[in-house]
Amino acid sequence: MRSIAAKEAKNNFGELMDTAQREPVTIERRGRAVAVIMSATEYEKIKLERLRAKLAIGEAQADRGEFSTKTKDEIISEGKDRYNGKKEMKYQKGI
Repeated sequence: MRSIAAKEAKNNFGELMDTAQREPVTIERRGRAVAVIMSATEYEKIKLERLRAKLAIGEAQADRGEFSTKTKDEIISEGKDRYNGKKEMKYQKGI
């Protein structure tokens, strides 16, 4: 994988996009990697691989009988309640 400085990426953006079509490019600022530019095709492949992995995990859990009877709305509601509870705890700690 090729690495370039952020300033070089800014100054040569067209070349950066061309290079990213062939291979991922790491962009560095002050010697530290801050971003990776890659082709949209490669990104879609990675997303598909992640989804397949998650589906495989879900299928294995279902095969073992580890599934929930909760509806999508119940799960979303619980998540919102947890999120709001965490926000409330942070607020109380700040007092």
